[in-house]
Amino acid sequence: MRLTLTAAAAITATTVAIITLTPAQAKPGVETVATGFERPLWVGAPSHVKDRLWVIEQVGRIWIIDAKTGEKQQEPFLDIASQVSRKGNEEGLLGLAFAPDFEKSGRFYLNFVDRDKNTRIVRLTSKGPEFNTADPNSMEILLSYKQDFENHNGGWISFGPDGMLYIGNGDGGAANDPKQRAQAMDTYLGKMLRIDVSPKEGYTVPKDNPFVGKDGVKPEIWALGLRNPWRCSFDRQTGDFWIGDVGQNVWEEIDYLPKGKGAGSNFGWRLREGDKETPQNGVGGKAPKGAVEPVYVYKHGSGATEGLSVTGGYVYRGPVKELQGRYFFGDYNTRRVWSFVPRNGKPTKFEDHTEDFQPEKGKLGMIASFGEDSAGNLYIVDHGGPILRVVDK
Repeated sequence: MRLTLTAAAAITATTVAIITLTPAQAKPGVETVATGFERPLWVGAPSHVKDRLWVIEQVGRIWIIDAKTGEKQQEPFLDIASQVSRKGNEEGLLGLAFAPDFEKSGRFYLNFVDRDKNTRIVRLTSKGPEFNTADPNSMEILLSYKQDFENHNGGWISFGPDGMLYIGNGDGGAANDPKQRAQAMDTYLGKMLRIDVSPKEGYTVPKDNPFVGKDGVKPEIWALGLRNPWRCSFDRQTGDFWIGDVGQNVWEEIDYLPKGKGAGSNFGWRLREGDKETPQNGVGGKAPKGAVEPVYVYKHGSGATEGLSVTGGYVYRGPVKELQGRYFFGDYNTRRVWSFVPRNGKPTKFEDHTEDFQPEKGKLGMIASFGEDSAGNLYIVDHGGPILRVVDK
């Protein structure tokens, strides 16, 4: 706020009241960073980059934009659209993770559904120091596994504070996990995977993965019982792990694991939807042994605290002081944005930011993802095209 006084007498009781109240009335909002993307699904940047952002388009392209002006690079950073399946609404290029040493190695990782309906986890390289483009011919396939249907592909991929690569997989699709993948240990579907990609080629299974050496069990499995983890994150300050898992008919959920905890966790699906028994006959049941209950659930509906499809987010660690420490998440369908303050693994001080986070032109669309840059700024990815940044208004 700026205030110019023409004379000392201009400072009246009314003016003093305005000076006192205006800062308290100011609220964080959003600004449009860039527009014109085709079904964007992710935004972020390598840890050493401060002035640029990478944006994923579901069709199979990645663009670099100027973080200040929103100007898009003339040519895409990478275009693998010819390898990506977009027949199903939830298929496509779904996730990107930069190696912790990207500044030196130029290595990064993608999660996408290929033309044969397989999820592929691949490694590619980009040449520095600018890293403006990546060669699709550098692609190395690390994992490839068949999807049962065209939905619930998960797609999230990221490095944890332990330097391992984590991969979030849905249960294979359809409804109520008809092939019972989420609780089966001989499949990657419905699981959180953890692998070590530090070797020059391929990957290794970390020796401390919870199911290493067990017969009939995929050793890459780190946790199980997920339906469709749609956007997860590690808190950049604490290392805590957050998962937004999309529900079936009634409940959406947020799962939470403290740093260093959670190996072998079972989040309960298909027996459980949220923190309740799945209502479908012959599907639901008691929570499995050692099940991890959601830290937050919300019901399906159109109310202020309801929705239809959760989009997991981040604990805010950016420059807006009043937002620091809040976990932000949203709902894809009802286009709402909420946050709460985690306290000992419990949600407190819940807030609805939907009204404050409407862009100056138009309305907030379907929330495909949240994003974070190297400074901790929070971004909202509108599936209709715009990229928004949360700012102090």
